[in-house]
Amino acid sequence: MGTEAIGALRAELGDRVTIVAHHYQSEQVIRHAEIRGDSLELARRVASEVTSEHIVFCGVYFMAETAALLAAPGQTVHIPATDAECTMALMSPGPLARTVLESLNRDGRRVIPLAYVNSTLELKSVVGDFGGAVCTSANAEKMLAWALEQGDSVLFLPDKNLGTNTADRLGLPEEDRLVIDIRGGGSRLDTDAAARKTLLLWPGHCPIHTRFKTADVAASRAEYPDARIIVHPECSREVVQASDAAGSTSFLIRYANEAPDGTTLIVGTEINLVKRLAQQHANRLRVLPLRPSSCCYMAKNTETSLEDTLRTLVRGEDFPCATHVPEALKPGARQALETMLRVCA
Repeated sequence: MGTEAIGALRAELGDRVTIVAHHYQSEQVIRHAEIRGDSLELARRVASEVTSEHIVFCGVYFMAETAALLAAPGQTVHIPATDAECTMALMSPGPLARTVLESLNRDGRRVIPLAYVNSTLELKSVVGDFGGAVCTSANAEKMLAWALEQGDSVLFLPDKNLGTNTADRLGLPEEDRLVIDIRGGGSRLDTDAAARKTLLLWPGHCPIHTRFKTADVAASRAEYPDARIIVHPECSREVVQASDAAGSTSFLIRYANEAPDGTTLIVGTEINLVKRLAQQHANRLRVLPLRPSSCCYMAKNTETSLEDTLRTLVRGEDFPCATHVPEALKPGARQALETMLRVCA
């Protein structure tokens, strides 16, 4: 069982399989991956580099969906844990988003949806249908600037924290923003108030990153006065402003890589990445978590479930872990993704 079994199964499958894994996967899982990255980086590399028949995606379900959308004909994307959902992605159901956008676009207004890539394929499809795009935490500033030029206002979803922090970076006045009320199936939406704002924020958030508080920053500064504190922009505005820098997962990794020897670096993001940075830089940096914060859904992918997935592929059995993209969702979702790739080319 475990590492030896996975090695034997991979050898038997040969170039028929590629394992990819998100940075938030445990060390026991990610050590088996040929490709590591954040959600969009993995999807793009699947589209541009991977030629294997089977792609085993160790992450959460929306990531596997995106990879499946971009995969070539004849390729199948598998996720070892099909119940590895994302709490934030589930906060913005596609049908509810469509209802809200239909209400916002009445009376001739043009509200452009901009969806964080950490969202379901169904939501991406809705966004594409309304002429919007997706964004990542790395390109959110550029994509929000683009979206603001396309219509009367922008609906940023599902993460209000990333939307708020991006608006701050663009200098968008706070009085031009509104967190919309989506309760009651959208029946409580105040369209009159929304019509007076430039940026509308869906009230979603990432539970992993909202665990970080300004009290954590203050406590870290008291204990390590010379430390640098860096956080992900899914954290609250207050935490981002109290920190020394904020950026995407790739930014956090790059910051650690470039930090001078002897630096104490305190990182506010999912604990598996923080532990990995601490291990990688153990000889020259002290890397500490702002506070331990783990994603229970990322943890659903285990070495055992990865082994089971590979064993299923070796046996050629039905693939219960295969990720299927409904044909009806493909045009809108692909348009939303391709718009981002075009704008950020």
